[in-house]
Amino acid sequence: MHKRLQRVIQKKTTTTYIMINKWNFLTLTNEQQDRKERLTDELEIDPHLAKLLVQRNIDTKEKAFDFFNPDLKNLHDPFLYPDMDLAVKRIEKAIGNKERILIYGDYDVDGTTAVALVYKFLRRFTNNIDYYIPDRYDEGYGISYQGVDYAEETGVKLVIALDCGIKAITKIDYAKEKGIDFIIGDHHMPDDELPKAVAVVNAKRVDSIYPYSELSGCGVGFKIVQAFSIRNNLPLSEITSLLDMVAVSIASDIVPMTGENRILMYHGLKQLNSNPNFGLKGIIDICRLGRKQLTLEDIVFKIGPRINASGRMMNGKEAVELLLSPDMTSARIKTKSIDQYNADRRELDKKITKQAINYIDNHVNIESLKGIVVYNETWHKGIVGIVASRLTERYHRPAIVLTKSNGMISGSARSVHGFDVYKAIESCRDILENFGGHTYAAGLSLKEENLPEFKRRFEAISFDEIEVGTIRPQLLVDLEISLSTITDKFVEGLAKFAPFGPDNSNPVFLTRGVVDDGGSKLVGRGLQHIKMEVVDATIDKPIQAIAFGFSDFFKELKQYQPIDICYTIEKNRHSGKAFTQLMIKDIKLSTR
Repeated sequence: MHKRLQRVIQKKTTTTYIMINKWNFLTLTNEQQDRKERLTDELEIDPHLAKLLVQRNIDTKEKAFDFFNPDLKNLHDPFLYPDMDLAVKRIEKAIGNKERILIYGDYDVDGTTAVALVYKFLRRFTNNIDYYIPDRYDEGYGISYQGVDYAEETGVKLVIALDCGIKAITKIDYAKEKGIDFIIGDHHMPDDELPKAVAVVNAKRVDSIYPYSELSGCGVGFKIVQAFSIRNNLPLSEITSLLDMVAVSIASDIVPMTGENRILMYHGLKQLNSNPNFGLKGIIDICRLGRKQLTLEDIVFKIGPRINASGRMMNGKEAVELLLSPDMTSARIKTKSIDQYNADRRELDKKITKQAINYIDNHVNIESLKGIVVYNETWHKGIVGIVASRLTERYHRPAIVLTKSNGMISGSARSVHGFDVYKAIESCRDILENFGGHTYAAGLSLKEENLPEFKRRFEAISFDEIEVGTIRPQLLVDLEISLSTITDKFVEGLAKFAPFGPDNSNPVFLTRGVVDDGGSKLVGRGLQHIKMEVVDATIDKPIQAIAFGFSDFFKELKQYQPIDICYTIEKNRHSGKAFTQLMIKDIKLSTR
């Protein structure tokens, strides 16, 4: 037994802690247990890794091979998409007749990467091409009358709308009257009635037979490009250079990390790390990420927010211009501008978040609510989505943050696990002017006189559908292991589960009875974090860990009181050396 553990066998503590997170444990059925054992033998892998596979519904040798070896050859036939054949034929006709083409997309990361990708590809075949990003404030989300008017004024005959358009029935009719055709490539949920476009490429259509419905908007754009390439006998290698933008969209739009998304993300990250386009290289450099292996987290927290900042603070068109930079000189100039937008966004984000929290804490009985709706007509429209995310994280409830723009109330919603905020908003459609989105993120607009009724309905829906137990932080624990399980071979096997994301999250492990080995210390600004060196009864050599924001446990840790820790496992690099580090998610004092 380790010397530190010997010192605490008889030791009792009277200190009481309120557990921050509810720990939910994943378990296997008897049938799944049999599959785990079979995979352990067939793959000759650690049984813990086999369990992680089965938990992800990867329960055969064949599925495991595809999971561990994401291959572009396993991408689905793009012509299985509804209307894809019509879309490609119309694009070919436009190119053949030298018609002017306009690539139209949303102002966020997904939309701007989609526009840049399709524009960059089609520019190989025609110079008669343009792109358009609507102004968040003057036009709002999606297809606008101003955008259609711009198309008419510039002689456009074909508009390819990406990451938007699925609900733009009246706008598409307006375009048809002007002799302008639309192709819609979208991934948002359609209504019963579809726009009368030449082609509506959307896997969420009720008549779709496409095997995967969770691609990002940019992913749909890539499938259109893939279909065009197949029809024109272009090898897949001709379009793989575009996958860096697809990866940025997948990570930033928080779509499931399964199926095609996993394949595209895997190869997109390879492109991002080896030969990114000039615009993305500019962002990588300004974020000082050039010397490390980029991960999905780097996109989510560094790259994506900077691209988004353009659409939030000014106009998303600048983001497209950056992504289409012809050389590093122009990319660096544009990157500096966008980086400043991001700095301004952060300051505004802090200010508005503080105002929202102060309002809730002083004017709202939060304990009586399971959903939050806050409104301030002065808040910046481009920031309300971020603020909604902050409120959801803080209060563990779905949050809708609203402001006033062009005489209309508009805003963004974010949700918690188990609550479909899109469906909740959709149920109020009779008092809304516009809405759209996904299960965990959505946007909406309404007339000011309808705000009280909307607030009442949303709060009522939240109260009825959200269980009391879910409004505290939830932590899903994949496996309970001893520290001796964390060998180099185990960590190498675990790394093959990446890239991580929704529905393929970085596994969370639990180890009980952990103690300080003597080297733990407080670090960071305000000494709020613990850099830990810990052991349990199964190891003598300590493992390093970092616990952000857990300084309250430092006293007990240094008194060698045993703790239970939940964590993910990372490979860290410092001074040219790689070492295993536990990223602590939560801590409890051991009761065993």
